[in-house]
Amino acid sequence: MDLAKEFLCFIKKENLFQSKDKLIIGVSGGIDSVVLCELCNQAHFNFSIAHCNFKLRGEESERDELFVRSLSEKYKVEVFIKSFETEIFAKENKVSIQVAARDLRYKWFKELSLQTFIPQTTNNKQQITNNHQRPYILTAHHANDNIETLLMNFFRGTGINGLRAILPKKDIIIRPLLFATKQEILNFAGENNLSFVEDSSNTSDKYTRNYFRNQIIPSIEKVYPKVEGNLRNNIYRFKEIDMLYQQSIINLKKKLIEHKGDEIHIPVLKLLKSKPLFTIVYEIINEFNFTSHQTDDVINLLTAETGKYVQSSTHRILKNRNWLIIAPNNTSLAQNILMEETDNIIEFANGKLKFDKLSTISYQPDSYRVSTENIVAWLDAEEIKFPLLLRKWKTGDYFYPLGMQKKKKLNRFFIDQKLSAPEKENVWVVEMNKKILWVVGKRIDDRFKITLKTKNILRISLC
Repeated sequence: MDLAKEFLCFIKKENLFQSKDKLIIGVSGGIDSVVLCELCNQAHFNFSIAHCNFKLRGEESERDELFVRSLSEKYKVEVFIKSFETEIFAKENKVSIQVAARDLRYKWFKELSLQTFIPQTTNNKQQITNNHQRPYILTAHHANDNIETLLMNFFRGTGINGLRAILPKKDIIIRPLLFATKQEILNFAGENNLSFVEDSSNTSDKYTRNYFRNQIIPSIEKVYPKVEGNLRNNIYRFKEIDMLYQQSIINLKKKLIEHKGDEIHIPVLKLLKSKPLFTIVYEIINEFNFTSHQTDDVINLLTAETGKYVQSSTHRILKNRNWLIIAPNNTSLAQNILMEETDNIIEFANGKLKFDKLSTISYQPDSYRVSTENIVAWLDAEEIKFPLLLRKWKTGDYFYPLGMQKKKKLNRFFIDQKLSAPEKENVWVVEMNKKILWVVGKRIDDRFKITLKTKNILRISLC
């Protein structure tokens, strides 16, 4: 196999970049990244080198950095070096060393691409043209890395997306060696007398990828000798399957999702009729940082009471009558809950509201006319028209506090009540036709109190 020729064919086939583009190669000093440098050099590409020193292997890490500097001198290209306190970062962020190194590496690569980007200057004005864009970041992932990633994703349970394994191009990150096997890379290095450094941690099975590389795949090869070739072919098929899959998901989302500001509204009945339900729900919620393990919880919301919700690190999915509402955690709009006359219990962030309809035959209204029991609202049912709205209070809200004939803004009411800032943030109101019936847990509106003329009572209890 002519690796240099196949290298250029793969770049052209996948439309990875143009020969005039600026490239930054991530170089560890190992054989893969060294071969990638040589291939780019032989192709006369315009490239520089970037090296991460993760300070994980003592003198060996320093040796690798010196080798990469010598490699830049060999090719007479610019070199960028960055040292990281990887173990500290991993501990502070509660991630593994592998994840920490990956996150640090790609974050720096993207920053480096921006720092080295110089827009074309025309008449003292900067403008971006197709011939002058941010440098691409090249990494030396190869076919065997791709196979390992496929298997790791399969056992981790990442779905069809994970079965595509490593993509040749994602934003500015390019992997132009995915077509080549490790053996083909070794052969090229030998033919071109390339020097490289060995990473001693590659032999350790304590890292997941190494375990798959050194243990799992060799064991499978004993049963299926052609496993590597078969899996490479499968990756190609999975990529095409995923293209069809994504087209279908896009069409389904268009039919199901309604955008309202920063919220997404999904009709419950329409979603319940969609098949396959689990996959569709997962694909909708996945982009909002919900995990596959939360998919069943979201499906359960479809038949749950109004007010139930499921939360991710960034978003909340709320059941509101016949809708699922997806909204950022920091928005109060996601916490608007409609309450119908048939509702018995409504769940919300501060607890539950329980609704009881009572007759004055059993309850003497005069006893409750000026009730100050804040966790229970005694209201004249004849004055109330459903649906009601349960929501967070907002600036400008006002009501007529029980016992008063004049309206008062909630903000002033909170000051009188000596509420702290956090306490004010957690106040909810029950509203009817833009009139506040009850500042939940604080005070009802005087206009809706029960009187001697009251025949039926609506009792709302906070529990």
